[in-house]
Amino acid sequence: MEFGIMFFASGGTGNEPGKYLLLLEAARMADRSGLSAVWTPERHFHPFGGLFPNPAVLGAALATITERIQIRAGSLISPLHHTLRIAEEWSVVDNLSGGRAAVSFGSGWNVDDFLFFPERYAQRQTHMYGQIELVRRLWRGEEIEETNCYGKPVRVSLYPRPVQEELPIWVTSSGHAETFASAGRYGANVLTHLIGQDLATLAGKIERYRTALFESHGPKVTGKVSLMLHTFLGPDLDTVKATVRRPFREYLRSSISLEQLAAGGGGVISGGHRIEAHRIPPDVLEELLDLTFERYFETASLMGPPERCLRMVERVAEAGVDEIACLIDFVDDPEAILGSLGHLGALDAGCADGGAGPA
Repeated sequence: MEFGIMFFASGGTGNEPGKYLLLLEAARMADRSGLSAVWTPERHFHPFGGLFPNPAVLGAALATITERIQIRAGSLISPLHHTLRIAEEWSVVDNLSGGRAAVSFGSGWNVDDFLFFPERYAQRQTHMYGQIELVRRLWRGEEIEETNCYGKPVRVSLYPRPVQEELPIWVTSSGHAETFASAGRYGANVLTHLIGQDLATLAGKIERYRTALFESHGPKVTGKVSLMLHTFLGPDLDTVKATVRRPFREYLRSSISLEQLAAGGGGVISGGHRIEAHRIPPDVLEELLDLTFERYFETASLMGPPERCLRMVERVAEAGVDEIACLIDFVDDPEAILGSLGHLGALDAGCADGGAGPA
């Protein structure tokens, strides 16, 4: 099992300095510890994830302060961008990092994010897959034809030329089985989470992904499944639970706020589900936060001492997951997060020495 770190903090709404100090220091620490990747997401117009409007910009910064860790977008909402700009920006990251760029493409779900290209919302998944193919062609050095403002054809290719011959690509799935299958057909890796699914359900979707991958590309293309898990490790269970309970509940509260805005805008919520916008009564919301916290803490996260988390890693490996993307910044204490990251490095080393591995 491999481990990377992922960021998706809620906050950063004021003008205080130092919003990205944790990101930079944690990336340095993960790089020194031998972790596999650092993921930065894309989010717009809301405190939940609002520190991360452009993973290419942050990826460029991370490329200059690290040496070996892979720099990944997780996820790049590609329908919000011109495809040529995606290829250009990530080629710059690839050059700055010496060939360590990677991108997980997402189709997006929040209708209000699509203020950039409102007309793409209805066909966002189809648009995303077309963009993946075009980025791959540009990355390999192919010329493509575009049309300028006078209707004249223009042949363009990618500059600067990237370091890697192929851009490592993931497809982000919030749980739709067909997304797993289509990622396999496209020869992409998969990034997913346990927000709307459990490990047993996920195992079936991973099997479908592996089947589609084999049928389309043969045995030489193995693919990788990366699973996001909220992560906080510490020396004992009670201390960890006391540390994470309040900030994780508030993190969930911010997430629910974003979901309600998305529903109010007429679109789907995360996972592609469509619900009616409504106000949740305060007492019901508090009960919901309590139940959701317990569900994550017990069955859908890496929270606790390393030996407890190792058991979760083993269950994840049995489901067919190759890598865990450890979301670390939901706690509002940078020093505690960095301390937890030290335990994660030890967990990673333990797995490398014969602990949990792919089933």
